[in-house]
Amino acid sequence: MHDEVTGKVHWHEPVSEERAGHGTFGQPLTDYDKFMEAEGIGIYRGLGFNSVFDLPLNDWPRMGGRGHFIQLHGTEGKWGCYVVEVPAGGALNPEKHIYEEIFLVAEGRGTTEVWLEDGGPKHVFEWQKGSLFSIPVNAYHRVVNATNKPALLIAGTTAPNLMDLLGNTDFIYNAPYNFNDRFSAARDFYKPSEDVEPDPIRGLAMRRTNLVPDVVNCELPLDNRRSPGYRRVEPFMTGNKFYLWLGQHETGRYSKAHAHTSAAVLIGLKGKGYTYTWPEELGVNPWKDGNGDQVQRIDYGQFGMVSAAPGGARWYHQHFNVSAEPFRISAWFGPNHPSLVTGLRPGAKQTDYTAMDIHEGGTAIPYWLEDPFLRKEFQESLRQAGAEIRMEPSRYEKPAGLD
Repeated sequence: MHDEVTGKVHWHEPVSEERAGHGTFGQPLTDYDKFMEAEGIGIYRGLGFNSVFDLPLNDWPRMGGRGHFIQLHGTEGKWGCYVVEVPAGGALNPEKHIYEEIFLVAEGRGTTEVWLEDGGPKHVFEWQKGSLFSIPVNAYHRVVNATNKPALLIAGTTAPNLMDLLGNTDFIYNAPYNFNDRFSAARDFYKPSEDVEPDPIRGLAMRRTNLVPDVVNCELPLDNRRSPGYRRVEPFMTGNKFYLWLGQHETGRYSKAHAHTSAAVLIGLKGKGYTYTWPEELGVNPWKDGNGDQVQRIDYGQFGMVSAAPGGARWYHQHFNVSAEPFRISAWFGPNHPSLVTGLRPGAKQTDYTAMDIHEGGTAIPYWLEDPFLRKEFQESLRQAGAEIRMEPSRYEKPAGLD
């Protein structure tokens, strides 16, 4: 009850066996939500879009360019994203912050300056369309456009995690601590590396590098976990908790559907295709079972984005290449590595469930078990694109010995 005299709202105990509080209520704004709104550049909220170039850009005084926030469904509170335009022949304002930040260049060419403290060593490296680089935590940095046309960069951050936990934006942008374990004055700090090693958790291909000059065309090691001939690598950058990978499906082939919880966002790098996503409770054959109207689809090309599991719980998602070239994508998870956010006790046995088929204890739907609608539509999509399916018929046959 609101007191019109004092302006206070009083709380009253429930009467008899009534329950206290509101049975239903709106999702409150987080500190990061309030921060985005205060920046005044607009926020895209949805399942995804065909290209970042379709987003409206608005003046961003704090950054010194134009931009737009991106908060795809399922990433709320898990990690942040925005697109920023660097003025032609100009630069963004220098800044530092205690959240992690990675950049993917969608258009343009320029340099980035990175330094830890005034008067200290400064790294300067070049970037172009397709470059991926990381800024060490709480390091000063300045993004400079080297051309007479605007440059466009996509940024991923752990800003929501820090802002929602600390609730103090001034501290986040003005903390005095130097993270010397994340920054090195060594001259090769931003020297690209193509050395491959197994990641320490799942043994998948990983590169320790703070700069990838061209994620669109760089070499990717063979992986085979998602589709026949699938290639994949994880860049490990500036000691980040921000998890991401680069992957590629061959022409005429497509990914198995697999389910996991929300956080992952796919970004198109080369080729074009589409992604289907649906709640796990709809089962492995949503169209066959009459639930095709609840499946969501996003078509996207280079620098388009889609949320793989937009509903909070586990969702199936499946990716299809309909171009005459390989379909290359990058997946960004923020600090939500799928093997580190399980709630399991240390040492508990894990299964790489998104890569293991259902009959093996995973969530991947083998081709022989998937909804027939998917294969039929894929063939028609390839035909319209002037390409041919390269999925061998044997992949759709149930293996002997399975019930």
